[in-house]
Amino acid sequence: MERHCSVRKTVEIVLDSWTFLIVREAFFGVRSFEKFQRRLGIPRQTLSTRLSMLTDNDIFVIGARPGERGKSYFLTKRGKDLFSTMLSLMEFGDKWLTQGAEPPLKLIHTTCGHTCDPVTVCSECHEPIKAREVSFRDGPGAGYSPYEVKLKSRRSSDPALLERVRPCSVARSLQIIGDRWSFLIIREGFFGVRRFDEMIEKLGIATNILTDRLTRLVESGVFRKERYGANGDRFEYRFTEMGRDLYQPMIVMMRWGDRWLSDGKPPLTLRHRLCNSDFEPLVVCSHCKQPIVANETDYELSYTFEE
Repeated sequence: MERHCSVRKTVEIVLDSWTFLIVREAFFGVRSFEKFQRRLGIPRQTLSTRLSMLTDNDIFVIGARPGERGKSYFLTKRGKDLFSTMLSLMEFGDKWLTQGAEPPLKLIHTTCGHTCDPVTVCSECHEPIKAREVSFRDGPGAGYSPYEVKLKSRRSSDPALLERVRPCSVARSLQIIGDRWSFLIIREGFFGVRRFDEMIEKLGIATNILTDRLTRLVESGVFRKERYGANGDRFEYRFTEMGRDLYQPMIVMMRWGDRWLSDGKPPLTLRHRLCNSDFEPLVVCSHCKQPIVANETDYELSYTFEE
């Protein structure tokens, strides 16, 4: 049995390495099968399978441009709304995963004409969201149901694959949360679960898998280990400052899943303690504070890109 979770539903769509790359290139303007295949070097059968899945999930719609031969894949309204998820993952990756280098991509918000950073804020007071300033309660879709296995338990975010073609802060972020178990462990951390035995109970995860994932999450800087118990021989896993910043992309993914995958019954309701209001996360321009949408952005690259 697993807690109902809009974030998990969203991750199932964008988690797969190839699927992520295809959606990312669509935001860079790629539309045709041949250009997806040429730019990504993806096997044709793999590309066909992923495009079919994205079409079935109403992320893409198939159409044709006047005067062009062949069919094209256009982002639907649902697909375009994934842009906020991409931006929030970029916000995290730019802050924590560039290793002091310049971020790979700089956004230009064409609405205000300024370069900007994406910032995840409260929809009510427009202040930046911090995990410690948010409480939650069950929403109308709360509950538990048997987990439907769609993802493989092995780590699926291959770093070499995710950064194929272009450096990418979003890909680097997915390398941390990019397999089912790591994601679920981080999610339970935000529900206050800190101890190994508690995670076993909540997740039904094998001890060797949990040990492996916790080791990876400590090494990547998401968790720190703290001793507890009379003899100090056990550990709690608590978020670092970096780990707490994963809360922003988590709730942005949750919002997308609430909107598109939960039949109007979100499992959780979020409340922002600073303004004492229920809210949705918004990703806004750091300059003008207005929401950033895909067709109102341009970008500058810090690397050389060859078509």
